[in-house]
Amino acid sequence: MRIARCLLIMCLGAASPGLGQQPPLLAPVVQKHVRVNSPRVVLEHVRVIDGTGKPAVDDQNVIIEKGRIAAVQPGADVAQSSGTVVLDLRGYSVMPGIIGMHDHLYYIARPDRDAAGPGEPPVLVPQMTFSSPRLYLGAGVTTLRTTGSVETYADLNLKRDIEAGSLPGPHLDVTGPYLEGPNSYFIQMHALTGPDDARRMVNYWADQGVTSFKAYMNITRDELKAAIEEAHKRGIKITGHLCSVTYKEAAELGIDDLEHGFYVNTQLDPDKKPDLCPPTAGGPTLEKMAPDSPEAKDLIATLVKDHVAVTSTLPVFENSVPGRPPLSPRMMDALTSEARDAYLYARNARLAAPAGKSLEMFKRDMQLEKAFSDAGGLLLAGPDPTGNGGTLPGFGDQREIELLVEAGFTPVQAIQVATLNGATYMGKQNQIGSIAVGKNADLVVLKGNPASRIEDIENVEIVFKDGVGFDSQKLIESVRGRYGEY
Repeated sequence: MRIARCLLIMCLGAASPGLGQQPPLLAPVVQKHVRVNSPRVVLEHVRVIDGTGKPAVDDQNVIIEKGRIAAVQPGADVAQSSGTVVLDLRGYSVMPGIIGMHDHLYYIARPDRDAAGPGEPPVLVPQMTFSSPRLYLGAGVTTLRTTGSVETYADLNLKRDIEAGSLPGPHLDVTGPYLEGPNSYFIQMHALTGPDDARRMVNYWADQGVTSFKAYMNITRDELKAAIEEAHKRGIKITGHLCSVTYKEAAELGIDDLEHGFYVNTQLDPDKKPDLCPPTAGGPTLEKMAPDSPEAKDLIATLVKDHVAVTSTLPVFENSVPGRPPLSPRMMDALTSEARDAYLYARNARLAAPAGKSLEMFKRDMQLEKAFSDAGGLLLAGPDPTGNGGTLPGFGDQREIELLVEAGFTPVQAIQVATLNGATYMGKQNQIGSIAVGKNADLVVLKGNPASRIEDIENVEIVFKDGVGFDSQKLIESVRGRYGEY
């Protein structure tokens, strides 16, 4: 490894502030994962991928001062001095921290799953409050939206402790509990009883400090309308993994974002009834909605006109497609033995099943996401790490960027979707999401050049959050064999 000068040892100094705040005192459990912490850091001779979609710029110096980007200059040798850490990064790239817009803090467990079948009910959602934040940060995710919470108090308290420097992890946009109707797939979700209940739920959790909401598969139009109106009164956005409500209906009601690309739109499903989720859950609609079809053009035009973002979650669907790559060794190493077994049981069952149309539908969704973006729509990115097929926090965010390139985006465009687009949706584009003077120093240092070889997005060495450089490998190693347990 050629990160020279002081990077082969711990480069420690005073903590760096973020977003103009006083720096927190990092607890020992955080400090042991820190690689660089100095009031001034120079990333010397590094390739800059700035997150705006512009071509990468070789041989630059990025200067970090007190947690912010102070300068981006042509590459030059800089002498070490008191209070300054200089990192020689020839052969490395720097990009903005990933902003994960569908990044849960839980795992889905299916009791007694084995090679003979999917297990027994109920499906459970254990919280991964220890392992998920470390995996996210270690993979380069510096800000994330939880996009549906099950243990919302735990998520809020985690956010508090991360911001206080007591625990390692990204900045969190905590989404409230799912806004769901009856007959949910998950036993741990509250079932709304009507619009008034939706309003009460939004206001209660907004008072507790959540900063976003998510509607789910069995919500009614009246409940969704009430939730949207109440959230917007509080200046809070609401997204949806929908089924009972179609994409066009949700857009007309004022929703801000739609999850899972175009997979879960049910407007053309033959058995669709108002306010009910059909058993087909969007499959027929995706099959019928070719990108050049009148229905697709009309839907995309509606979403763009109404400023509805769409979140791509390609990794969670890739697992259902035959012939796709299995989990890499680094991902398998993060899982508990039980989670590895569950992943392999599910994978083997899929391989034994008829191929069907999963590949065709996977490509169709990619085409629609690209068409939506090309039409001026705001495409966001996140993997939906639910344990479905082994999609993991952090690693899944990297895989999402790779799959966006497969969908037809250039590498720098895919990086923009996963960085600046998320910041723009959150209204934080002046603080995070791209590399520019004055912005928060949330940065990822990678070996290689993902602007030309997108697979290098996996080669994370250091993740700067608020100007503090975390050691990627130490964070990931700290949860080896634990994801799926806690």
